[in-house]
Amino acid sequence: MNRLSQCAPPARSQRGVALIECMMALLIFSVGLLGLLGLEARVMNFSSESENRNRAAMFASEVASQMWLNGTVGPGTSDYTTLIGTIADQSKGGLPGGVANATVTVTPLTGTTNTADIIITWLEHTDAPGNLSTLTTRVVLP
Repeated sequence: MNRLSQCAPPARSQRGVALIECMMALLIFSVGLLGLLGLEARVMNFSSESENRNRAAMFASEVASQMWLNGTVGPGTSDYTTLIGTIADQSKGGLPGGVANATVTVTPLTGTTNTADIIITWLEHTDAPGNLSTLTTRVVLP
């Protein structure tokens, strides 16, 4: 007898097991890939929101610098009102750099002459229509 004839033929219950294993591996790989794609979409949203918050903070810093130059928390010069007016220009997309539907409010604190809050609000593309993102900066002049 030769050696090949001594091996038992594969059992009928083992047929197709390799195919099922390959399909299961493909299923697990697909689920992992879909999870990575979902994670990438969330990262892109967080990146966009962070960029908009950074633009708002830079604009608030410009407004605060103009207050320091004017020596008052109120609108003292035309430069100040022009700076505030640039955010109201919706043709430029709101905040410089493209933050849409942005508004700036400068509110002097009651009872003080040298303190004000700069409040910048804007609508993120992921926000609900009534849910605005807000950045508040308090300026205290000497």
